[in-house]
Amino acid sequence: MPVIEARPSAIEFDPGSAALLVIDMQRDFLEPGGFGAALGNDVSLLGRVVAPCRDALRIARAAGIAVLHTREGHRPDLSDAPRAKVHRSPPGLRIGDPGPMGRILIRGEPGHEIVPELAPEPGEPVIDKPGKGAFYQTDLELMLRNRGIETLLVAGVTTEVCVHTTVREANDRGLRCIVLADCCGSYFPEFHEAALAMVAAQGGIFGWVSDVAALRRAMGETGRDTA
Repeated sequence: MPVIEARPSAIEFDPGSAALLVIDMQRDFLEPGGFGAALGNDVSLLGRVVAPCRDALRIARAAGIAVLHTREGHRPDLSDAPRAKVHRSPPGLRIGDPGPMGRILIRGEPGHEIVPELAPEPGEPVIDKPGKGAFYQTDLELMLRNRGIETLLVAGVTTEVCVHTTVREANDRGLRCIVLADCCGSYFPEFHEAALAMVAAQGGIFGWVSDVAALRRAMGETGRDTA
């Protein structure tokens, strides 16, 4: 079985019982004019993650590793959006308010969609989630159990929020998580580094931290740069 170099130690995994989970690579978070930019964030910091994620998707698809995607967003009537979450932002920048890419973080709006470079292929499930964690109020766990998934390769944004929450949820469900560091990003680089350190601390308390180059080597690819 492949062995991937990682912190705190290398880890062996079976591609047949592994899945690549790509978290919230949405236009609202990554593109100018989206929710992230409206809150004053530098979205280019997340844009750097697109190329490594694209490479991870290519590797996973070629190896027959299951691929799943998530999107954070809410129903158009906001019935699944807690008031505390909606009112956290100022009027005009709240979930459901009109924005340059449609209503902010609303399912079906242009901004809610995954960026075109990382578009899901036919047969790759897309999990719409109302919260930070990908397991909360979704059928992700059922999908993983039905496929016999034991190991998650984790990518997406943001590292310290939706990625970290999902890894913690997965850890409590007995799943092994390998976070691909360069496939994750944050508007705050220091938060990104701290979140990764937390995952690998104390012998891998939440999982392992690796990168797409190590995944490439583990799958037997050499001499190929990130797409």
